[in-house]
Amino acid sequence: MYVCSCFGITEAQVKKHADAGACTPRQIASACKAGTDCGGCVRRIQALLGRGDCPRRELLDQRQEPATASLAHPVAATVAASAAAAIGAIRDVTLSDAA
Repeated sequence: MYVCSCFGITEAQVKKHADAGACTPRQIASACKAGTDCGGCVRRIQALLGRGDCPRRELLDQRQEPATASLAHPVAATVAASAAAAIGAIRDVTLSDAA
């Protein structure tokens, strides 16, 4: 059965994207455009997603700080480490120029 008639997206496609990790209508829209035209299917997408397991939702339920939660992602941790190293290098150069 079609969920989004604007883009021809079926329930099976929405469920496939949900199984792949999309757990909000916005993430479904990013994956397949469903819900981005007239918006008439957004409530149906919400109903299909339900309140099942969702990593982001689990983090919110644990009430972790967003910055701490995002560092759990390897890329975010690498970027944070690189930024800290760059700030340290700038500080070192600034201090040596001041002396």
